[in-house]
Amino acid sequence: MLWTKSFWMGAGERAIKTFFQSVVALIGTAQLIQSVDWKVVASGSLLATFLSLATSIGNANFTSGTGAAVPSAASVPSG
Repeated sequence: MLWTKSFWMGAGERAIKTFFQSVVALIGTAQLIQSVDWKVVASGSLLATFLSLATSIGNANFTSGTGAAVPSAASVPSG
């Protein structure tokens, strides 16, 4: 499921949302807009985006919309 259009649409959407949420969060840590360390904002946001993509790849079936986030009890081997 990793190479489907639906996977990359889902992963891309998640990554973009994560990037901008991180930008807002990191800017919010500065008291004044002039005191924002833009290198920290950029590097922190890019790291969060990379981790978002890694999460999407780690659960490709869920990201592409074809699987569950958590396996059902019936599919988990017992014992």
